Amino acid sequence: MTAAIANETLLASDEPAAFEIVNADGAGSAVVVCDHASNRLPRRLGALGLGAADLADHIAWDPGAADVARRLSELLDAPLVLSAYSRLVIDCNRPTHSPESIPAQTNGVPVPGNRMLTPGERALRIEAVFSPYHRAISDVLDRRAGRSSLLLSIHSFTAVLAGQRRPWSIGFAHGRDRRLAALILAAMNRDASLLVGDNQPYAIDHAADYTIPVHGEDRGLPHILVEIRQDGIATPADAAAWAARLAAAFSQVEPAALRLHRISRR
Repeated sequence: MTAAIANETLLASDEPAAFEIVNADGAGSAVVVCDHASNRLPRRLGALGLGAADLADHIAWDPGAADVARRLSELLDAPLVLSAYSRLVIDCNRPTHSPESIPAQTNGVPVPGNRMLTPGERALRIEAVFSPYHRAISDVLDRRAGRSSLLLSIHSFTAVLAGQRRPWSIGFAHGRDRRLAALILAAMNRDASLLVGDNQPYAIDHAADYTIPVHGEDRGLPHILVEIRQDGIATPADAAAWAARLAAAFSQVEPAALRLHRISRR
């Protein structure tokens, strides 16, 4: 990076930091993260050439996910780390080398402000948004060293994709370590009114996902990525109801889940 680029900043001094931490010293066993919590854009980037409808859509963030994560943090007395900028600036759940990290097109929508970025422009986004968010997660987990912790990553998904209805009420994604997922799936499947996805609508892809592989698998923490269908969390009341449902399921499996962490550290 040239000296001129190194001296530039993406975020002005009066703009929010790249992350928000809630209940940093929470005493519960869970640590909650929310990679796509906001559709905020840095002033320097304008609207990236997009209209208000696009910026309110799923291509910019996970609607409802932050509401669920905040309430879940309260119910579980869990530390919560939220990304404070749109996934269109840089996707905090994608490796920085991924084509989806800073998409020039997403879900069929061109993103003019992401086209033809120079290496320096990409580096500014990594340094201003991606790296601070993940350092914040690492710092929260490092402060809990010696304690058993369970990592919960909260996302939301669209009810329809490419014209196809997605029937799951909620899905739980996992990678190589399925143990916590198996416990949560069993608890959630006791509710016959729900259609619960096992690695649906998404599975953890180690070439395309970042948060769970790095902060969960690499640390040996039991982990799960939660995907809630957006039409089920369209209002704060709906989001609170889903957080309560998740907290109840988590409480059922917590003793067994904590034993998984002790085993994984041996």
